[in-house]
Amino acid sequence: MPDFTPSAASLEAAMPVFYQHGLHTATDAQLATALRTTVPDLTAQFADRATLVHHALLADIERQKREHSALYAQYSSAVERLYGLLQLGLRDLALVPSHFYGDLQTDFPRVWDVVTEHFASYSAPQLQQLLNDGIRNRLFRSDINIQLVTKILIEQLNLLLNPRIFPPDRFSPGEVFRSIFLYYIRGICTDEGARIAAEHFARL
Repeated sequence: MPDFTPSAASLEAAMPVFYQHGLHTATDAQLATALRTTVPDLTAQFADRATLVHHALLADIERQKREHSALYAQYSSAVERLYGLLQLGLRDLALVPSHFYGDLQTDFPRVWDVVTEHFASYSAPQLQQLLNDGIRNRLFRSDINIQLVTKILIEQLNLLLNPRIFPPDRFSPGEVFRSIFLYYIRGICTDEGARIAAEHFARL
């Protein structure tokens, strides 16, 4: 058995290596250095590249959840929280090479299934709760269909990450993100919600 048992925190360090060098072309040596281990221990712990990518992605999802918890502690209103989530998403997108998600979908389909499951089991309920909270506090329009709006937002996210629809050599993911989400969310706000949204929109 290898001496190396990676923690979630150490596995997060693999993601920047994959971003910089590619999911396939990042070397075991580069990954071992990032994870503070040796190549023999790395290859003993992870039978293949797909397994390592899978665990690194799970660790990155947990990192995102921690950041969401910190964001919720900082902001109390649904509009602020939703725009804060968008700001985190834009920041993360700026770090990810344009081809990354296309490569993930094409070359690591089982790992991509983890992403889509995360959208369904975490992101969708999170959005539904925010929409509910916003309606109760008169920040989002009361006549919106929460389930439908949630579905639209999740499908918009899938569109954003689909390289066949938005080829990364033609469209900036960050600009697509802004065009899809920011204007749409501002459109479902009440006047009070739009006032709060405007303050955050200006910073994005």
